[in-house]
Amino acid sequence: MTEACTTPAPTADSFPVLWPVPTRWADNDHYGHVNNVTYYAYFDTAVNAFLMAESGVDIRDLHAIGVVAETACTYHRELSFPDDLRVGLSVERLGSSSITYALAIFRDCGDHLELAATGCFVHVYVDVVTRRPVPVPDEIRSAVAGLVRP
Repeated sequence: MTEACTTPAPTADSFPVLWPVPTRWADNDHYGHVNNVTYYAYFDTAVNAFLMAESGVDIRDLHAIGVVAETACTYHRELSFPDDLRVGLSVERLGSSSITYALAIFRDCGDHLELAATGCFVHVYVDVVTRRPVPVPDEIRSAVAGLVRP
């Protein structure tokens, strides 16, 4: 069993940002729930939308891009359209050329948030042309500074 599977389940209070992401009609699969791969899209959407909003720049126009080098997800509960979600964002490690995010997906139940999944992914920053690792751009480093776990 991996470490992610043995750590205690986080609460919404564990995350400095809870980014809203709605489910879509097309997210449900033949079994009537959100397909497992779609959880990764929620993670990716929340991180990149947060980076763009917090940095004030279109991250696609930077000299370096964050490519996902590692990812994981543990499923706790089913989701289904039309659930409203909050994706919890925090940073476990802010390195010289990479960022490790801790993530969670919560269903917004109105009076409380219900944990549906936990996960992580690692962005490695690479030069947009050469695809060789480069330092995390200053705009990104500044945007995530407030997400770093103590």
